[in-house]
Amino acid sequence: MNIHEHQAKDLLREFGVPVPNGVVVFEIDEILKKIKNLNTNNLVVKAQIHAGGRGKAGGIKRVNNVEDLIKVASEMLGKTLVTHQTGSKGKKVQRLYIEEVTEAEKEFYLSCLVDRTSSKIAFISCTEGGVDIEKVAQEYPKKIITTKFDLTSKVTTQDFENIVQVFKLNNKQKNEAKDIIDSIFNLLIKKDANLIEINPLIITKSLDLCCLDAKINFDDNAMHRHPEILKLRDLNEEDSSEITASEHGLAYIKLKGSIGCMVNGAGLAMATMDIIKLYGKEPANFLDVGGGASKEKVSAAFKIILSDKNVKGILINIFGGIMRCDVLAKGVVEAAQETQLKIPLVVRLAGTNYEEGKKILNDSNLEILSATDLKDAAKKIVRAVG
Repeated sequence: MNIHEHQAKDLLREFGVPVPNGVVVFEIDEILKKIKNLNTNNLVVKAQIHAGGRGKAGGIKRVNNVEDLIKVASEMLGKTLVTHQTGSKGKKVQRLYIEEVTEAEKEFYLSCLVDRTSSKIAFISCTEGGVDIEKVAQEYPKKIITTKFDLTSKVTTQDFENIVQVFKLNNKQKNEAKDIIDSIFNLLIKKDANLIEINPLIITKSLDLCCLDAKINFDDNAMHRHPEILKLRDLNEEDSSEITASEHGLAYIKLKGSIGCMVNGAGLAMATMDIIKLYGKEPANFLDVGGGASKEKVSAAFKIILSDKNVKGILINIFGGIMRCDVLAKGVVEAAQETQLKIPLVVRLAGTNYEEGKKILNDSNLEILSATDLKDAAKKIVRAVG
């Protein structure tokens, strides 16, 4: 789960991390009341969307007085911002963060994340912070230092030294950096975050450290433990299909291909997506209906796939274990009849109540292509899509 910059900074502030003063606004009429405690002679207006590249897209602007603030905010609020991360459709700006400007002597990059490859906690540090960090990672990878360690109660002295060595800080700044790194680590662990990114971490004109921008992502599977974090969720920033899927307990991620996939089990879903690519097409989604899906859940999953206008065909690949093939078949038939399915559908069933499921599909009078195995299913749906 993603949150906005202003929410990330509130959390960082709660954990003792230095961030600039700022306020969030949702309407222009709120501004004058909310900025009373800010230095109105030097402010920055930041569009709040779940995407990077805001500055280059005109979503971050400095102002020197209240009149300019109102003008810039009026132009930005409600605007559709298109960045390299939003795609061509962009994202509508529905909230702004108005913040006191903090001048930087130097900019760094610092992040803390769960490294799933090594099953460790990783801190990434770089002297080249700012808007072009992705370019630095591609062209100058040696400038990026990664420090990995096992999950412990705190960051050790040696790990800390490894993280900050590239920053070349004085003793005072090192003490500040130690507090920041400890706080970020504690936030990651206590709130079940999987990424905390500070870009940039700066040395201010007064030679102190400050977090100028922040991004935090959380583990969706842990949100039942953190209702206070779940409250920060902004549904306006999420794909409507993914919202519907979460309401039905479905694991769904929209992709850019043309073949919709419905599978039970994450591993089987990945294999299904891979074999579609092997035979020359791209999957339109990742969708795991889970092991014990009901007929209603399967029907909802089918409708979600069909809501994507890019989908030209559907491949259903079910291995019946806990989930019975006849339950799957009933859900598919119900959804296909209700939506008046007009695109190719290939179904591969195996396992519990396979014969019953196959009979339900055959008796439905729907144009369903049956497959004997995954290879056969992938070939058939790719051929049917054309």
